[in-house]
Amino acid sequence: MINKKAILLLSGGLDSTLTAKILCDQGIGVEALNFTSPFCNCNGRKDGCRNQAVKVAQELNIPIRVLVKGLDYMKLVENPPHGYGSQMNPCVDCRIYILKKAGELMAELGASFVATGEVLGQRPTSQQRHSLALIERESGLQGRILRPLSALHFAPTIPEIEGMVDRQKLLDIAGRGRKKQIQLAADLGISDYPCPAGGCLLTEKSIAHRLRDLFRYKPSYEMTDMRLLVVGRHFRLSPQLKVVIGHNEQENHKLLALAGASGTLIQPFDFPGPTALVDGFLNSDVKEIIGRIIAAYSRQLMPDYRLEVIRGEERLEMFTVNEKLPREVCNDLRIGE
Repeated sequence: MINKKAILLLSGGLDSTLTAKILCDQGIGVEALNFTSPFCNCNGRKDGCRNQAVKVAQELNIPIRVLVKGLDYMKLVENPPHGYGSQMNPCVDCRIYILKKAGELMAELGASFVATGEVLGQRPTSQQRHSLALIERESGLQGRILRPLSALHFAPTIPEIEGMVDRQKLLDIAGRGRKKQIQLAADLGISDYPCPAGGCLLTEKSIAHRLRDLFRYKPSYEMTDMRLLVVGRHFRLSPQLKVVIGHNEQENHKLLALAGASGTLIQPFDFPGPTALVDGFLNSDVKEIIGRIIAAYSRQLMPDYRLEVIRGEERLEMFTVNEKLPREVCNDLRIGE
């Protein structure tokens, strides 16, 4: 008996949502798989990719697993065998990583193939014909990756040959335009797709600069360091010391959460201003510079700025600076700005 079950890479975007609907309409059992990392540009939004993927799965009544790209993924980002895209985005190796994880789950879940929302030619690095062939080969899933939106541009896959999937109901979409997908969504009654293309912060210059800085100065990084990369303004004060300053109240709260019980924070005591998370050894000279940076990003003009050093629930000390650090000096210390 043919096992008509697929693992679907469900990002929450338009293409993977359409793919889910196409598979379900063919009576194929679907188990959705969503990956999350600190570098998704939808993070923190109610309509972000992870939340949207869960919503789509619920609406189609299919189970979903959400997996975190962990330190094994970050080691891949640090040294990608197939290189980077425009910045620090290892697009080809990222797809191989994801598909290998999906392949590992196939036997566990009793699935016969993996389905994706990929469209031939849509992305410049990972969705060209030669890249797709490379990714499929190195993932170990030759013939078992179905791309329903572009299937007619490729040779029939194993699930098509074996009759699990009706090839005549698959599509021939290609290129970077989205008109066909939007029309298909309307035809299928799909109207809620807030992240039609998704996005990766590793393609941004500022994040790439911060990541290179981290790899250079803190080779024993942890996942908290990765989450910190997408928050605040980053300053390199010495090879042993980095400081992150919040842009606003929301980011100040994020820094508090990321600091946890053991991280060191410096906060304004009697004036409005940003919170600083200290990553490294703190001495009196450095403390003075950090205090002046915090004052520089406060709109308040005061004769003295009092600040407090905090670790967890403990207030370690208070100190005072009497002037702001000039903005041009702040800019010189910023990482990748």
